Amino acid sequence: MSATAASAQEEETFTKVHNILISQPKPAQLTAYDELEKRFGVRIDFVPFVTVEGLTEKEYRKNRVYPNDYTAIVFTSKNAIDHFFRLCGDLRIKMSDDTKYFCATETVANYLQKFIMFRKRKVFNGTKSITDLKSYILRNKEEKFFLPCSDPGNPQVTRFFKELKVPIQEAVMYRTVNTDLSDLKDIKYDIIAFFSALEIKSMFEQFPDFKQEDRRICVFGKAALKEVSERGMSVSIQAGTPEAPSIAVALENYLKVSNK
Repeated sequence: MSATAASAQEEETFTKVHNILISQPKPAQLTAYDELEKRFGVRIDFVPFVTVEGLTEKEYRKNRVYPNDYTAIVFTSKNAIDHFFRLCGDLRIKMSDDTKYFCATETVANYLQKFIMFRKRKVFNGTKSITDLKSYILRNKEEKFFLPCSDPGNPQVTRFFKELKVPIQEAVMYRTVNTDLSDLKDIKYDIIAFFSALEIKSMFEQFPDFKQEDRRICVFGKAALKEVSERGMSVSIQAGTPEAPSIAVALENYLKVSNK
């Protein structure tokens, strides 16, 4: 590529941003996104591309897998915690005070406090993922591990436990479904930010002829990056990296150049 072509590409990539679409529900409280709107003069809209719904008690009973038969629960998200305790309530199951809880991150562990008292329980948390808890899991390998998850399952966690040669029971307790995006059909944004591969799939299932054109795509994590690439689109903004640990930080770094 010539210097002139590279310069033209860079100029196009960093064209001023006027509006951004975030594929998540609008936060209830002021966030970093509000600061971005004020600081860089952009409009940020929030539209959830997918939503999570829990299995009913009747649906779950078909699994014939009951949480109180297990002594260690693995939580990878707040959704998993919500639906685990909801279904325990629906099934009239009370978890033992001796149950151990293994949480992917500190945020997930802190959320667990809504449902249990930490002083009576044993809670372990990783920094970024369950894999951070390798030593704790091996130390407790005699426990019976239970993994609440969504309908696609959680192959990353089950694979990790298989590598450790520690049995774990996966149990689907909630599912992810597409939200109706028909209102977005004729709306164009300069940037679309995706948090997961499921959100990208939702968009293409509803708009199979979607073309990226001059839109800039922002993604969080490797799974979303892979999905975007497989759909023939290019990524301009990447989050979930040391330089940009969140979508908000990634957008800020980009807007510093595009809207300077």
